[in-house]
Amino acid sequence: MANPSTDTPRKKRWGFVMESDRCIDCQACMVACSVENNVPIGKHRNWINHKESGIFPNLNQTFMPENCHHCNNAPCERVCPTGATYHRDDGLVLVDYDKCIGCKYCMMACPYDARYVDEEKAAVDKCTFCVHRLDVGQPPACVETCIGRARHFGDLNDPNSKVSMLLATHDHYQLYEEAGTESAIYYIRSK
Repeated sequence: MANPSTDTPRKKRWGFVMESDRCIDCQACMVACSVENNVPIGKHRNWINHKESGIFPNLNQTFMPENCHHCNNAPCERVCPTGATYHRDDGLVLVDYDKCIGCKYCMMACPYDARYVDEEKAAVDKCTFCVHRLDVGQPPACVETCIGRARHFGDLNDPNSKVSMLLATHDHYQLYEEAGTESAIYYIRSK
């Protein structure tokens, strides 16, 4: 007799788990991404947010790696009038540059401010989780170059993946969870 829980192929859902406590703001992820994806100078597909806390003299600064959240309920996709922004079966939210008319509705809809206009492509652009690398079994460039090992990437639907194991064993959160975007990026809570 067939067992549906093991016989049915499981759908991938790519995602990140970020350990902000491990990020040292070296920006190697930003450089690797820009080089790997030929990002125009002055634009970025990923970035580091700075968060200060405490009262003098007990101050603290946390660095939060970020990029497009490849939301399951992506506001950018809903507002795109041409269908240029679309979902792949593995959860990636991508842009078809030939369909993009540069209206910037997607930029306004994104709560993470993850998009920019690429003048050369005459289209809006953003992080793709290095889809060209994923499709040949390689991790995103930002993960491979993260000196502090703050960025973890994998299949959120695979209980044996590094990202799933981190989520199962650590308290975590998503940015702007109240927006209902169902982000594919999780942050481990600081201790």
